Amino acid sequence: MRIWITLFVLCAITPLAAQETTHSPVNLTIVKNVSSNADLIKSVNQKIWNYAEVGLKETRSSELLQTHLQDAGFKVKTGLSKMPTAFVAEYGSGHPIIGILAEYDALPGLSQKIANHQTPLKEGANGHGCGHSGLGAGALGAALAIKEVVDKHALKGTIRLYGTPAEETVIGKVYMTLNGVFDDLDICLHWHPGDKNNTYAGSSKALVSAKFTFDGTAAHASGSPEDGRSALDAVELMNVGVNFMREHLKEDARLHYVITNGGGAPNVVPPKATVWYFCRADRHEDVEYNFNWLKDIAAGAALMTRTKLSVQVDTDCHEIIPNLALSRQLVKNMKLVGAPTFSQEEENFARQLQAPLVAQFGREYPLALDTRIHPVTQNPESSKGSTDVGDISWRVPTSGIRATCFVADAPGHSWQNVSCIGSTIGEKGILFASKVLAITAVELMQNEEQILSAKAEWQQRMKGKKYFTFIPDGQTAPKSIR
Repeated sequence: MRIWITLFVLCAITPLAAQETTHSPVNLTIVKNVSSNADLIKSVNQKIWNYAEVGLKETRSSELLQTHLQDAGFKVKTGLSKMPTAFVAEYGSGHPIIGILAEYDALPGLSQKIANHQTPLKEGANGHGCGHSGLGAGALGAALAIKEVVDKHALKGTIRLYGTPAEETVIGKVYMTLNGVFDDLDICLHWHPGDKNNTYAGSSKALVSAKFTFDGTAAHASGSPEDGRSALDAVELMNVGVNFMREHLKEDARLHYVITNGGGAPNVVPPKATVWYFCRADRHEDVEYNFNWLKDIAAGAALMTRTKLSVQVDTDCHEIIPNLALSRQLVKNMKLVGAPTFSQEEENFARQLQAPLVAQFGREYPLALDTRIHPVTQNPESSKGSTDVGDISWRVPTSGIRATCFVADAPGHSWQNVSCIGSTIGEKGILFASKVLAITAVELMQNEEQILSAKAEWQQRMKGKKYFTFIPDGQTAPKSIR
């Protein structure tokens, strides 16, 4: 069922809206702009949600965002870093230059209706299990609001919205970073749908994504096996070696794989086989060590099976360099805007989404929806996931927020998240994020000291760090992921 809850002009009566006489005209312009564009922002979320295009194939999703930005007066460049769905939209002139990130790729196999039980729109199709339909829509809302402020209040500076494809496989921003797309930014801001309202004050995991392909010799598996050399044997031996390798890795390391090609028929010795690996760790230097070990194991498997090995590195993503100065500023503005509130009907829907997880895993869920704004702690927790936002943060001070668009403690990449981001629950979080990003960006445009503070922290955190990538010089992004 579709939860349609009537929204007031401001989505909810926020502290900012309720105290118009005590807040700046600039901030009120932003809140009113996002509210007046609410139907547009929600429509963009719904359209991208329905398109559900996987990374590097997000043609309609990217074009939709570009069209709205062009219609608003932004200058748009598309096809960045030879990726057809990557773009940048710019408005204003001079410094400071503030970047906002948009993502819009879906995940394979997660098609789901907006319903309280698992039921795909189309069996086996894609779905927005990470909420990127809302991410792109919310970033658009922020950019449109900032543009009005620049015009109405004659602000100096430039706002850029970057359309970044294939985040789910951490590709888009990595290749854009290698091409220097973000190098002249003063600050980069981002957001992500989540199960709570907080900031990216911690780090993330670095990740190398690579495909190991073994070439052997085909033969009749029964009639003349001695004439064959099995590429599948090489893949299996590599995987066995890696699984023994796990015993000797640091606790934060992660290795996961899928066999993407294991042969065509049991009675044919497989002449070619491929295994796709993600190699992760909290620090890129640990990923470097582990990935070199991984390659050694693959080479050993090739020797054991007398096959030939080739390695294709699709991407190499770095961990986030946090920026507490920006994170604290973002939390301040989250409190200023005020977290979304949810109706009893939305709370009930959230409980219904949690019910299958309670039944399957015996989990307890104290909250249906987390409406708190979580503070920046002294020792922020780092994410166990990876994001190509990390590579931007190695070039420019970067921070972002999560906004409640999912049920509390929702599992990542789940059908529950697909259902939620398309509902009024997701819509409220999207509009909240638009306001927070826009207010923060405009604050930075008006206050050089805040930018200098963020840059000083970034320079301190980057001392002794050297950017290294396994991506060969001159390599372009893959045309497709699978």
